[in-house]
Amino acid sequence: MKGTNMHLTLGTELIYDDASFQTAPLDKIGVVGVNGAGKTTLFKVILGQVELDSGSLTLGKKDRVGLLPQEIKFDNPNLTVLEYLLKSRPIEETNKRLEEIYELLATSNEEETAILLKEVDELQEKLVMLDQYNAENTLLEIISDMKFDDELLNTKLWQLSGGQKSKVAFASVLYSNPNLLLLDEPTNHLDASTKEYVINYLKNYKGSVMVISHDTDFLDMIVNKILYIDKTTHKTKIYDGNYTHFKKQLLEEKKLKEMRIKEQEREIQKLEDIVKRAKQASRTNHALKRLGKDREIKLEKKKAELETRDKIYKRVKMNIEPKNKGALVPLVVDNLTFHYDNKPNLYENLSFNLVGGEKFLIVGENGVGKSTLLKLIMGKLKQDKGTITFNGKTDIAYYAQELEILDEEKTIFENVQNEHYSDLQLRNVLGNFLFFGQQVFKQVKLLSPGEKARVALCKILLQKANFLILDEPTNHLDPDTQSVIGENFGEYTGTILLVSHNPSFVEQIGITRMLLLPEGKIIDYSRDILEYYYLVNSLE
Repeated sequence: MKGTNMHLTLGTELIYDDASFQTAPLDKIGVVGVNGAGKTTLFKVILGQVELDSGSLTLGKKDRVGLLPQEIKFDNPNLTVLEYLLKSRPIEETNKRLEEIYELLATSNEEETAILLKEVDELQEKLVMLDQYNAENTLLEIISDMKFDDELLNTKLWQLSGGQKSKVAFASVLYSNPNLLLLDEPTNHLDASTKEYVINYLKNYKGSVMVISHDTDFLDMIVNKILYIDKTTHKTKIYDGNYTHFKKQLLEEKKLKEMRIKEQEREIQKLEDIVKRAKQASRTNHALKRLGKDREIKLEKKKAELETRDKIYKRVKMNIEPKNKGALVPLVVDNLTFHYDNKPNLYENLSFNLVGGEKFLIVGENGVGKSTLLKLIMGKLKQDKGTITFNGKTDIAYYAQELEILDEEKTIFENVQNEHYSDLQLRNVLGNFLFFGQQVFKQVKLLSPGEKARVALCKILLQKANFLILDEPTNHLDPDTQSVIGENFGEYTGTILLVSHNPSFVEQIGITRMLLLPEGKIIDYSRDILEYYYLVNSLE
């Protein structure tokens, strides 16, 4: 793959400016950059969904591209998982078309025959590419390795959890038989065992991979190169090595750049002093006047050459205290039982309560009902039996994976407007979530998934509720953003009920207790226990 002098503007925003890069066959490349830099847009360019203003991006002639998108949506959610997977290789449809052609050949004229035979050749070549005779074994192997049981295979797509959707979509991409994988945040929502499978698969994958991921540990284990998209310069650069090596190289480059800038600033200061003295010299001091004019020309040139510093984001202290003090026991769940149609109970007589001000984590593998439990608590689903009781003093703010609290037609600023804050305060708060200047007046529908997540998280905190319910809040966020936003939530004094597969974020906000599903067991938080729990489940 080769990108040459790429230039792209979307609306009024510059994405790429004379950006170039080249990859080799079998490269496994991590695509990194801050949210909004143009990572997902690059995939859209590769797929032909977005056209460059100028420049080019070319693939190999025999590249078959498979895409795992960041936001997973199914065209027909009423299909079962198995039906959906089978459609990933259109073998049945291709053979059906061949049969139709053979029937047409019996009555076709010479000209029609020539056209039909050409299509036959193309379809037969397609079947070879689809590897039709080994396809069934390949699918069975994927199903087995990814631990798809009969219950999951027969589940309708609309019934899947966020983690199950990711798992199914990844299986579909693998079965489609690509030789170039484009993976956009493949570990979002994934439990430990599925994530481990993905890692091992990609390590042994006999094709090229481009992966956008904010999971730095994942990148370290998978990639041999990093494609960095610089949001400041709008250019791209390839770095050899994994993510950790890339960060070291980037840090060294920034140090060298800062040294150059300081040297340039010193030279400019010297020239400015000479120009100033020359302008103040007497009319008869012709030599100094001439020197001043010469140095003034050099000064303007040096100013034009002065490198710009990367923007350093400085946090402004936020007032994120809840408006009202919460109750000592804000939530009680008692003997909760729930099941989906034609499925066994997800929970049976599940009971727990939250203490005011604590940070409570729900833990479990994909499909055990973590997000479902949050929806039950929020009243979006109805339990079979049992009670969910909030204290009257409890004010709730809910962050769902679907980011449904955002109005995509409104701007960032309009989405977060709040009676508790002046416009100036809102601008400062948005700066804490890395939105600056005129960016705040950008429509939400034009944002990247990571930028949308930042807006939603900002809106949640601005509600000044005393009880936050957060479902995978770090999905889509780059590592630096995760750290900044984690600090904000770590300073929050209200109660947090959290679902997250991100141990670093979990630790940063100060988790106190964990609910283990499906066991229904509550234990005190420990990172060691959390990691052991995921390890045990991944070995089952």
